[in-house]
Amino acid sequence: MPAYKYKAKTAAGLVMEGLIEADEQRAAVEKLRGQKMVVLEIVEKPVPPLEKFRALIGWKKSKGEIPSKDLSLFSRQLSTLVGAGVPIVQSLGILEGQAENPAFKEVLSAVKSDIEAGLSISDALKKHPHAFPDLYCSMVKAGELGGILDTILERLTAYLESSEALKAKVKSAMMYPAIVLSICSLVTVFLMVFVIPTFKNIFAGFGAELPLPTQILIDLSDAMKARWYLLVAFPVAAWKGFGKFYSTAAGRKWVDTRSLKAPIFGPILKKVAVARFTRTLGTLIKSGVPIMQALETVASTAGNVVIAEAVSQTRESIREGGHLSDPLKKSGIFPNMVTSMISVGEETGALDIMLSKIADFYDQEVDTAVKGLTSLIEPIVIVVMGLIIGTIVIAMFMPMFAMGELAGKQG
Repeated sequence: MPAYKYKAKTAAGLVMEGLIEADEQRAAVEKLRGQKMVVLEIVEKPVPPLEKFRALIGWKKSKGEIPSKDLSLFSRQLSTLVGAGVPIVQSLGILEGQAENPAFKEVLSAVKSDIEAGLSISDALKKHPHAFPDLYCSMVKAGELGGILDTILERLTAYLESSEALKAKVKSAMMYPAIVLSICSLVTVFLMVFVIPTFKNIFAGFGAELPLPTQILIDLSDAMKARWYLLVAFPVAAWKGFGKFYSTAAGRKWVDTRSLKAPIFGPILKKVAVARFTRTLGTLIKSGVPIMQALETVASTAGNVVIAEAVSQTRESIREGGHLSDPLKKSGIFPNMVTSMISVGEETGALDIMLSKIADFYDQEVDTAVKGLTSLIEPIVIVVMGLIIGTIVIAMFMPMFAMGELAGKQG
């Protein structure tokens, strides 16, 4: 998304400069007007050649994006400072000086300047969506209104730590097969491009017709050597094409729907989605965020279109006077145990507590599933790797076996 450098006057009469992201300049101006600012000057920030190349191949690095670990540490430290009675601007100044991440330091400086100019804390954070997600801003706003900002920041810290632990479990399950498959692919390419041509020269001196598997392998090797650039271009083009497809509404829904139904990974992704939904909603409700706003935030941060649609339908049901559990049950995504516990939480007035218990349960379920998946994938990957390498080796030695048998008969 393009970034625009602007100079604008706030409602208090202060002139501010900064960066804002928008699809076009008009949208950037509207965003600034929405923050009660009068735009004096605005120009598009030039994109460096390296960033253009990253965008071309689909590798986009979001400016100002803060790792969850840094955000969690920031929340805990800010909670301590605010709880000790240190003014928010002074607290941000202290944390800005301690920040090691240059992007984070820049964001904190901008947030501090906006608050000094008269913006609320949540409005100042909203100007940096890559650094502070909607959920974070919503909870901070609830803390501001309720006068319990330090408590809210503590809850945010716990939420971020739980979310990061959940991501780490899923990543650990994918790391081993990804590394092994990458090594297998590199070894296969090396054999096809550098080793098989040597055998081809040897076979040429036999003067006999090669077995079909050997001939096919040699033809593939010749094609790969002649069009080596396709080995680089095809993965990049495939990734770029998938990114374009996934960026469309229909494409994202198609991928997200099938990912939840995938034979091996689908159940884990569904458990992760349930854990994330319940943890996020429970944290928001416990922090005093109204249920309608909480569901809107959960839908926007679900990470899966199918889950987001189910949450949106739930929001409409509640708007019409219905219950939270009924539309979730109709969606077919959430297990009966989850909807039953949510229903009990609604009836007893302890929905936030029940949601937290569901999230804890599914965190353990994900942990168990990930361990089982790791033990299942390891032998499968080894077998696939062995089949590929074994097929190449056998195909290369088949002519030698045939020549040996022929020489034995002639002797």
